[in-house]
Amino acid sequence: MAAADGVASRTVASIMSQPVVTAAPGETIAEAAGRMRELRVGSVVVVDGGGLAIGILTERDLVKIAAAGATTGDDRVETWMTPDPDSVAPDETVDSAFDSLSERGYRHIPVVDDGKLVGIVSMRDLMRIAQLQPAASLAHEVPRGLEGVVVAETSIGHVRGLEGFYHYRQYDAVELAEKRTLEDVWYLLVEGELPTLAQRARFLEEVAPLREVPEDVKALLPRVARLNPQAPPLDMLRTTYSLMATSLGFPPSMDVPADTLRSQALRTCAVVPTLLTALYRLQRGLEPVDPRPDLPYAANYLQMVFGEERPADQVRAVEQYLISTIDHGFNASTFTARVITSTGADLGSAVVGAIGALSGPLHGGAPSRALAMLDEIGTPERAEPWLRDAVARGERLMGFGHRVYKTDDPRSVMLRGVAERLGGPKMELAREIETTAVRVLAELKPGRKLYTNVEFYAAIVMDACGLPREMFTPTFASSRVIGWTSHVLEQAADNRLIRPSARYVGPPPPQPVPAA
Repeated sequence: MAAADGVASRTVASIMSQPVVTAAPGETIAEAAGRMRELRVGSVVVVDGGGLAIGILTERDLVKIAAAGATTGDDRVETWMTPDPDSVAPDETVDSAFDSLSERGYRHIPVVDDGKLVGIVSMRDLMRIAQLQPAASLAHEVPRGLEGVVVAETSIGHVRGLEGFYHYRQYDAVELAEKRTLEDVWYLLVEGELPTLAQRARFLEEVAPLREVPEDVKALLPRVARLNPQAPPLDMLRTTYSLMATSLGFPPSMDVPADTLRSQALRTCAVVPTLLTALYRLQRGLEPVDPRPDLPYAANYLQMVFGEERPADQVRAVEQYLISTIDHGFNASTFTARVITSTGADLGSAVVGAIGALSGPLHGGAPSRALAMLDEIGTPERAEPWLRDAVARGERLMGFGHRVYKTDDPRSVMLRGVAERLGGPKMELAREIETTAVRVLAELKPGRKLYTNVEFYAAIVMDACGLPREMFTPTFASSRVIGWTSHVLEQAADNRLIRPSARYVGPPPPQPVPAA
């Protein structure tokens, strides 16, 4: 991390929050949690009668408490707090505080002066005033996979992995999933602001007719579905969407005005769910279900899968999942879309490339695999021995760990709540497996800080809503296409060819060319 101007000399005192929200060790968990919600803070510092910090209780602890089935109205803070928390002094530098949080995986750390609690500093406080090193400074030590390397600027959204936070435009993505509709968030990514009620109505009126598949492409869908009865839905989507882009004659992005590219983007996002669900049904000998312009995005998607409207609680659960997966920084598929767009290629080519990237198991293919792990474990009693054996064999636990997040994945935390709202036997098993896995991983892989990622509870949510497993990743694609096309529009608006370099590691040249 390189400090911005003046950051290196700034002290913790200049950025810490005060007064600190505190709790007494004898308070109930419910009382402390209620204060955290009311004051919108991520932790409370536990103090004794003399004002000394003796513990800390965080949102992560509340998740563990809920997973353990504790009685929050009876259990005391002192039972669940982290005792004797590490702290920083107010005169320490911001860089020093950042190291303290990131090395230990903390999100909040008390500020103590001469034994007295004087403030608290969070990872978010530190990240607000810091910036990553410019890519040029890493030119001689580019990490494999380009991890941490800045390749472009974006105003669409960002992931702050050390904090466990991500956002769309200027809004917390999880809060958007909790409070707004998918169409609102779609509008936000395309237009840069949340819609008014009148703007939302006009937007719905604009995109509803775009759900229809062009007739010449629609006639080809049964033949594509028959090509390979075992073909994954994303493979068929890649083929049929490419046919549609060809049919509509999408020209190179560098040759079309912004409003035309926007129209192509909206049509793409509207029609992808129709293609996915039609191919799924055709592959099983069922007639496709036409899109309904009177239904919102998520409700329409589910009725096209099942052939009938689904209960409101399931529609809302799927909608929240879709919102949470619209965009997530420069992930592999989004980066692919931007690289293709940077060449001046058409929007259809960019989306086809992104679909190909998403089809990889290391990117979009994990939700069904996480559910398969739950099936193999079967019962809560089998969780610990199964998990210990898997870790000992070096197997990857599907649904755990993330390339960016070094703390709780905020999408997983939100979807855990959605899954709890839906209920069901798999939710009880998932909670037990999560609690056990976190404990086993902390013991057997200390320092790794592996927590559930979005795929773990996404699988529980989609399964509870009746979606077949082969449609888990396609459902992901039906929302992520909104993020892809938003990035295509942004890249095309201020384009520069993305052309990185590679480090050559072969035999030293030039070698003499041997005679034939």
